Amino acid sequence: MYMIIGYARVSTDGQSLESQIEHLKAAGCQAIFSEAASGAKTDRRELRKCLSKLKPDDVFIVTRLDRLARSTRDLLNVLAEVSECGAAFRSISDAWADTTTPHGRLMLTILGGLAEFERELIRSRTGEGRVRAKARGIRFGRKPKLSSDQQAYAARLKAEGESVRHIARIMGVSKATIGRIPPAN
Repeated sequence: MYMIIGYARVSTDGQSLESQIEHLKAAGCQAIFSEAASGAKTDRRELRKCLSKLKPDDVFIVTRLDRLARSTRDLLNVLAEVSECGAAFRSISDAWADTTTPHGRLMLTILGGLAEFERELIRSRTGEGRVRAKARGIRFGRKPKLSSDQQAYAARLKAEGESVRHIARIMGVSKATIGRIPPAN
């Protein structure tokens, strides 16, 4: 007897798996593996456990392809593992993604490639936008905890031999913040 095994993933702990799990249960999944992990990571623990449970004729289900893989290469690697087990693959939201048919396999390969191409375009545009913003003087990241005058004062205290711990305490910041400031000459 074959099993229907589901896999649900969110990128961060702040996101909820509930909706995916509900959809997988409605699709008849008898076992569901879920985790909070970046799709860019290829060594996701629950995905590994899920794939190791697959037997011939089982069906491996996800709610959407992006819950399984971030790139065509990763998707094809996972689907190769599923195929090697003799199992089938299906995506609930992507009805064309059904490896039990030749058409499904073809569509999955083509559309996976298009999705990867789109991600590369987005990454390229984002990078170009970041470069333009930096050229306009926009700074990224957190604001410094200490002003330049405070940093100069901390550097002078470090040069005079004051301990990093003491300087951090009087400045109201962490030792690491003070430790990153080079001592004044």
